[in-house]
Amino acid sequence: MINKKTSALHEKEGVSKPETTSENAAQKIKLNRRKHPSIQEYVTHILEGNITYLSRAITLVESTNERHYKKANEILTNCLPYANSSIRIGITGVPGVGKSTFIESFGKYLTSIGKKVAVLAVDPSSSVNKGSILGDKTRMEELVTDENAFIRPSPSGSSLGGVAQKTRESIILCEAAGFDTIIIETVGVGQSETAVHSMVDFFLLLKLSGAGDELQGIKRGIIEMADAIVINKADGENIKNAKIAKIEFNRALHLYPMKPSGWQPKVLTASAIKNKGIQDIYNMISSYIKKTKDNNYFNTKRNDQNKVIFNY
Repeated sequence: MINKKTSALHEKEGVSKPETTSENAAQKIKLNRRKHPSIQEYVTHILEGNITYLSRAITLVESTNERHYKKANEILTNCLPYANSSIRIGITGVPGVGKSTFIESFGKYLTSIGKKVAVLAVDPSSSVNKGSILGDKTRMEELVTDENAFIRPSPSGSSLGGVAQKTRESIILCEAAGFDTIIIETVGVGQSETAVHSMVDFFLLLKLSGAGDELQGIKRGIIEMADAIVINKADGENIKNAKIAKIEFNRALHLYPMKPSGWQPKVLTASAIKNKGIQDIYNMISSYIKKTKDNNYFNTKRNDQNKVIFNY
């Protein structure tokens, strides 16, 4: 009688994988997923500063689903009386200028002096597959763990101008949640993408040294909209070039007429990665806010911003 040999490929019954989640816990998670909070629940939790409900409300506002239209509108209406108490700062610049690194450094400084900071980061959407990476949080490793900071990346979608379609509405929700400083990080923009200027109190343009001469500064477009220009990455061997760029842009800005706010735009240098110049930028923004509040320009502009909030 010939003994049959067991094949090396023969499978033996293995050890069953242990359950990592109890049935009760799994059932609870499923129930929470199905739960749709009421409008009052959304508003109550947002006013309490609940980040989870704030994030869900922003998702509702950004949704293109018609079923979410009415609910989002009512949430905004109820939150609007608690808004308008923040300072809105728009930060823009060409791709690679260091916007995310600068915002993390600036945001950490703000939280260190007792501010609550919300960052609305707009990520470019693909014109091919309509997708967006939404990876701004990966560049803000320290700020994202700060309990006084909230970072919300959103796709730009089909919107032009460097911002998302519902950025204005997201600002209102963040203000209602108690954030006193709202930073809008645009996509990497060009000369004509200036939509963010109309929705913020202070418009900051980041530039790199060696990215243009004095003629570039004289050209109309995004530069004439800026309330300040910061030459970023002014560190190491680049310090000398940054100082030269600062002089050139200062010359160019003095050729522009005085702004309606009565503010003369300034040019500063900074190194976000070295945390240099950050406090000077904050002091400059504080001076601007004080000046525009004194001459009532701040309130006039804020009222104009609120008139275009509900654009569904």
